[in-house]
Formats: sequence, structure tokens, C-alpha cells
Amino acid sequence: MSAADGTVAPELRRYAALDQRLLAAVRGIRILPTVAWPASLEDRMIADYASGRFALPQVSYARPDLSAARAELAAIELAAAEGAQVDPLGDYLRRTAESWRIAAEMLESVGTAGVTAPSIALYGRPDDIIPGSQRSNLDAARYFVELSDELGADLLADDSCVNVPADALRGDLAATLDEFFGAGTINVEVDPELTAKAAAGATRIRLRGGASFSEYDRHQLLAHEAFVHSLTALNGRRQPLLASLARTSPRVTATQEGLAVFAELMSGAIDITRLKRISLRILAIDMALGGADFVEVYKYFSACGQNAADSFHSAQRVFRGVPLGGGAAFAKDNVYLSGLLTVHTFFRLALKQRRMDLLRHLFAGKLTLHDVIALQPHFESGAILPPRWLPPWMQHVHGLAGKLAFSVFINGIQLNRVQGNELLASV
Repeated sequence: MSAADGTVAPELRRYAALDQRLLAAVRGIRILPTVAWPASLEDRMIADYASGRFALPQVSYARPDLSAARAELAAIELAAAEGAQVDPLGDYLRRTAESWRIAAEMLESVGTAGVTAPSIALYGRPDDIIPGSQRSNLDAARYFVELSDELGADLLADDSCVNVPADALRGDLAATLDEFFGAGTINVEVDPELTAKAAAGATRIRLRGGASFSEYDRHQLLAHEAFVHSLTALNGRRQPLLASLARTSPRVTATQEGLAVFAELMSGAIDITRLKRISLRILAIDMALGGADFVEVYKYFSACGQNAADSFHSAQRVFRGVPLGGGAAFAKDNVYLSGLLTVHTFFRLALKQRRMDLLRHLFAGKLTLHDVIALQPHFESGAILPPRWLPPWMQHVHGLAGKLAFSVFINGIQLNRVQGNELLASV
């Protein structure tokens, strides 16, 4: 059976109908917009903090009523579970509906400490153990921060001081994306209200107005936002069976962000300072959960070398949607490093098992690593289409295989057993 012509086989129509119900149910669940802070507040507070005038920001949120969505999602979970033992599509829909229901519960608690538990259920804790390891995400974060500090400023990128205005970068990215995806497929816009430095959807990439970008930023935006987030959304839109593959459900966030940071790594678009920034956010989530308030977390980022604006934005990411007095956190930034490490392990494992098809299928839509394996029968039948677009680094499979093969082998060399003088004597 093939879905290449856009039709869905009769035995799968039940799942397609549940998928459409799912998309309708989650239409009003908007996670980041609900917990976002207004840019005007940030600008004022950054100026105060830069001058040493510290006070907890006064942030208010519009708390949504998502009770109808939660009830519908619970019904979809129940209906999907009935087929979960028969077809992996049922389990996919059940897991997806459950994650959206948890997200709805989280947003209905916005402004309270009640956001913390569901955000951890969705995004994990800093002390979670990394799969295949005895160490935690927190251990990894400390390692990258310490390594960055030990290496010092000598390894800062040569172009780190090159500042490109958002408007100039917009034109440059637009030309690159038109060439790759086709003219007008993805619009690049400058958004003065955007909190993050950049954000991507299927057909739009936004840059924060007033921000300046380095050449490394440009490479990261292309590798991370365009060639993962936008690319997987566009591929997901082509799927005739599961339209939800075009939308990032909460349960796929860790894989999506991990894949996006892995793409930076494979593209040579990441440096040690970027890894430090990602890691500091995990340490800051741990601090907030341990009782640190917003000002203390801001000062932590500042003491680690970030300027006033970056320190404020970093602290703001940790405290989105929660009280600022300590003991609560929005855990989303936990997924960037844990996701990177898990995706890296998945790529190495797929190479070891000679399953490059699994890696390509990861770009067919918004999928988790579990989904890619579980849904293989539907990839093989053609019910789920292979990706129309692949990132540039995935199109050169020999180069990717070479990097991963080296990584698999080199992982077996334990540095703590290598003596420096012994190594020098051998070369």
C-alpha cells in the first residue's frame, strides 16, 4: 500500500481521523506565547539590572481555560489506546495526545508553581540520567561549562565580534532559503516582540528586532532553525496519513531540539561558547528548583560572563510562566543538551547497525527517536512518506558516516588511561 498519491488505506482511516481530531483539539494550546514576557518589560528591566538596580520583575499572564481541550484529548488517548497493541499508530496518537493534555494542564497553572511539575514531565529534570550512561544531564552541563572556562578566551571564534543587524541577516537568510527550498517557501521576518533571538515555523523564521548576529549565529540559524525545525515541519506537511507530523507536540521537543543542536555540530556551526550557554541554562534550572530567585539566577549568568541583556534573557527562559521567588522553573531548556546527547547516541547506534534509513526517516516530520523505530512498518509500506528535503549535511552520507564511524571508534579510547608523556613519545 502506498500513500504517495495522497490517499489513505481503509484500515488506516481510523487513525487519520483521530489525528485530525487531535489537531483540532490542540489548536488553542500555545505553550511559548502563553508564558512569554512582553519585550517592553524586558527592555526596562535590562536597563535597571545593567545599572545595578535589582528587583523581581512584575509579570502577569493570561491564564487560558483549556478544559474542553483536555477532555477531548483524554477521549482521544482512550480511543487511540484501543488500537495501540495492534498498530504503532495507535501508540503514537496516544502518546501525542497525552503530551498535549499535560501541556494544557501546565498552561492552566501559568503564573503559579503548578507549572513546574508538568513542565518536568514534558522536558525532564537536570539530574535525569543520560541514556547509555551513568551520568546525568547536570553532570554533562557542568563538564561543558568547566571545559569552556578552562579553555578560556583563546578559543573564541574569530568572527564573534562581527555584528550583523537583524534586517541585514533577514535578507541574507531569505536568499539562502529561497535557493534551498524554493522561492517564497519560507519567509524570514524581523519581530521586535520576539523574546528568543530567533524562532522557526514551517513557513516563517523570525529574528528578534534590534538584535545583532555574528557569522556563527548565521550558521547556527540555518543549521538549527531552517534545516531542522522548518525542514521537518515542511516534510510533515506532505504526510497524507498523519497531519500532526507537521506540528511540534510537547513529546517531540527533546528530539527536535537535540536534532537541531546535533545539526549544528555536524555542520561545524557550534562552538564551545554555544555549548556553555546551553549548559548554563540547565544549571540555572537546577538552581531555581533549589530555591534561587530570578535575581540570583540573573547574577549567576552575569558572573559566568554574559552581558546584562543575555543574562536577563537567559534567566527569563528559566522563569517563564512561574513565580520568580525561587523553587519553581520552566524546564524546557533542559532538553537541548540531553536531546543532543541522546540524538548523537542514536546516530551512532544506527550507523553501527547499518540503519541509515532510520536517520533519514527522522526528518520526515516531527518525530521522536522512538517513533522512527516504532513506525518503520508504515515507512516500509509507504503510508508514511520519506522526507522531501534533507539538511545539507545529511545529503552527503559518506561524510556523515565517516564522522560517526570515527566517533564510534574514538569513544572506546578512555582519556583517563592515556598518559600525556606516553602519547607525546609515540608521535
